[in-house]
Amino acid sequence: MSTIRQIDLTSEIPLPTTPALDTRRRPITREDLIEAALAILGPNRSVSTLGLREVAREAQIAPNSFYRHFRDIDELAVVLIERAGTSLRAIIGRARNRADANGGVVRSSVEAFFEQLRADDKLLHLLLREGLVGSDAYKQAVDRQLRFFEEELRLDLIRLSKLNRVPMHEPALVARAITRLVFAIGGSAMDLPPERYPEQIDELTTMVRMIVNGAQGTNLAGK
Repeated sequence: MSTIRQIDLTSEIPLPTTPALDTRRRPITREDLIEAALAILGPNRSVSTLGLREVAREAQIAPNSFYRHFRDIDELAVVLIERAGTSLRAIIGRARNRADANGGVVRSSVEAFFEQLRADDKLLHLLLREGLVGSDAYKQAVDRQLRFFEEELRLDLIRLSKLNRVPMHEPALVARAITRLVFAIGGSAMDLPPERYPEQIDELTTMVRMIVNGAQGTNLAGK
């Protein structure tokens, strides 16, 4: 009688091994929470709709860990608005510095502004949206950013006036008028298709130049 050999499957077929999970992870930072919030917002949501648990889930942390970095969701929202303003000022500032002093400054700045309407991070959308429909605290945060824009533009207007040797009447008021106009037009352009942007850029560039030329003419007429 033949003997049937029993096969020990466990000894002849190696079992798959599972690598030990590395449980170590770098600590979550404020920047991680900011990036998580921006990822949630996209181009259309208001920061007022952000939820603490939603942000914590996106950042892959426990909700209680959120409080190590921000007092509440409103503080995070204000930081987002400040981030948007700082980023946009840097971009437009670089555009102004690249342009020449013979008229290219206005157009290059307007083009840089509209480029940000198409940007993936949608930071400009955040500023425009919260300035219109945000809470009072958010609108105040946006207004602070606009005042920073106005001050930087005022200094540039004075610099260019000296460079071109053409005095300008009330440069602070001119800077305010231009800033408010640009953001008002930007708010209207948010929902336009990108193919309409060249037309908007042309119109806005002409409007800004009219304000500047009018301020220069007013100063000369007053002499």
